[in-house]
Order: sequence, then structure tokens, then C-alpha cells
Amino acid sequence: MTASRHSRAPSPGRVDAVVIGASAGGVDALSTLLPTLPADFRPALLIVVHLPKERPSLLVEVFSARCHLPVREASDKEPIQPGTVYFAPPDYHLLVDAGVGAHPDPTLALSLDAPVHFSRPSIDVLFESAAAVYGERLGGVILSGANADGARGLASVRASGGVTLVQVPSTALVATMPAAALAQGPVDFVLPLEQMPAVLRAWGGAGAI
Repeated sequence: MTASRHSRAPSPGRVDAVVIGASAGGVDALSTLLPTLPADFRPALLIVVHLPKERPSLLVEVFSARCHLPVREASDKEPIQPGTVYFAPPDYHLLVDAGVGAHPDPTLALSLDAPVHFSRPSIDVLFESAAAVYGERLGGVILSGANADGARGLASVRASGGVTLVQVPSTALVATMPAAALAQGPVDFVLPLEQMPAVLRAWGGAGAI
């Protein structure tokens, strides 16, 4: 069954960045979402996937071969480029810092602060920092996962005026994370995975919802 809420649907091109959180089952979900985004997709995509910290991430290699957009592992103090996919490196929180002075554009930041929800990187940490910088020009997405990380962060995105999207829990490989996000408060779009790319493309000004 499909559920959606369109009361706060963004106009095309409104979103400057999209933050995405996933855990167990999330790589499969991202394999459905990210390759659908066209080369002219404008927003930056900042992604946290819970991965074992003992092993190097292969996400950049996996998704570079599948995506029309450039894919990178996030680096500290790196300016955020439009139309670029950034993955949080293992065992580092990924945050967004506001630009200052002669460098007004947002930048990435990495942190070794304590884990949140037993996770580093934490979805909440990314979403809350991005909401503080981008406000209403941010989209937040929660996919399949096995804990409550991301629920509070998604609420921060909405409270800051951003727009939110959650995978229908019954369609996720692991329903815990999207269910926790829905329990935290209202969400703008709740959709099965196959209907989510159209919303992302609309956020980026690449087609109507």
C-alpha cells in the first residue's frame, strides 16, 4: 500500500541538498535510488550508511560505476559541490558547516565525537547539522535500517522548513528505521522504494512529482 502526503510538496529546484540515512538493507535501497538521478541533478547528496568500522568502505567504488553523478567519500573541510554524491567515511560523523567570510558556501566536516545510537557516522548528526545550515532548502530521506538513528534528525529537517521522505516500512528490508522516523512526527512523503526516485528528481528540478 502506498501512502503519501503532499501538503508541503516543494516546487521543482527548491532543494539545494539532500541528506539520506540508511542502515541494514540500505545499500540495496540506494542501488535503486541513486542510478535514477540524471547527470543534471542539481542538489548535493550527503549520505550516511552504517558500515563496520573495521573495514574500508567500498561504497564509492560500487556507486561510481552505477551513477550518472560524481561519487566521493566525504573529506573534512571540503566545499560541498552541487550534483555530487558524498558518502560518510567509516567511523567518522559527517556534518555540514556553514560557510563564513570569503568562503560563504557550506562545507563538509568530519568528527570523532562519541557514537550516537551506537553509530558513527550517525544519521542524526548529519541531518541536524544540515538542517541548521540549509533550512527550507534541504530534503531528508530515511531508508531501510535496524535502529532509530535518523528519526530525530528527520524531525529537525522538517522543523527547519525542509521536506521529508521516508520509505514505507513494510517495503524496507528492515523496517525499524523508517518506522522510528514515522513515529517521531509528521513526514511529507511516505512511499515504497520504486516511487521515491520521482520525488528526488522533482526536488532537483528534474521532473514533476
